Amino acid sequence: MSNFLLPAENQILNAMPSEVRSRVWPEMELVELELGQVIYERGDQLEGVYFPINSIVSLLYVMRTGASAEISVVGHEGLVGIPIFMGGASTPSRAVVQSAGLAYRLPSALARIEFERYGTLMALTLMYTQALITQMAQTAVCNRHHTIAQQLCRWLLLSLDRLPGNQLIMTQGLIANMLGVRREGVTEAARKLQKLKVITYSRGRIVVLDRPRLEALSCECYRVVKKETDRLLPRDGMSQEQNPTLLRRYAPPPAASPRHLSVRA
Repeated sequence: MSNFLLPAENQILNAMPSEVRSRVWPEMELVELELGQVIYERGDQLEGVYFPINSIVSLLYVMRTGASAEISVVGHEGLVGIPIFMGGASTPSRAVVQSAGLAYRLPSALARIEFERYGTLMALTLMYTQALITQMAQTAVCNRHHTIAQQLCRWLLLSLDRLPGNQLIMTQGLIANMLGVRREGVTEAARKLQKLKVITYSRGRIVVLDRPRLEALSCECYRVVKKETDRLLPRDGMSQEQNPTLLRRYAPPPAASPRHLSVRA
């Protein structure tokens, strides 16, 4: 597949009408993201927006002690760099590549210019932000109320939704770091899933053998996040031309008609 076709594999880029594509796509740079690469640290000024193609980026909250926990994952359905559009420019979280692959990078200044047109990119970004907030909130609830095994199932399913196949390259230590739990807990949970023949795990490679069973073993958090993401974001193959309500939902209000003032003598 040529690089020219790759942007359409990201749902947000694919939803852009031809007019926006002609402005945005030529300004993007195809970059390779390596496993464990830090895209930005807490407090950094974000210099670009990343649109993953076949990679996954984890957003982590890092404590002063160095301990961290994942608050959301971003794949081909979304983008990395929301603070650029919200006016914050920086963020207290860290963005780390969870699964290596490709992404398109758009410079921050150009992203802001397109966002401020009150057009498609603004509408898509706001809806994606709502989906991302849902994922963050559900992750917090899940980490507080559900077992490590259920958290692992949720995490595996969210990751699989953002990858083309049924395999993940990830050590148990990294998974434990993402979930903010002890490695022993992840090891035990993975062993149970392996015993049930839901997954196989060897040398940092996880293969999901029975996805329906994995979904059944997961808590409701995965389904809540998936349902909201599917509801808010354009489906594969849907462009702005097929979704005319998208712009109307976030279009700026029409300018008010000037009022004529009469002054009494």
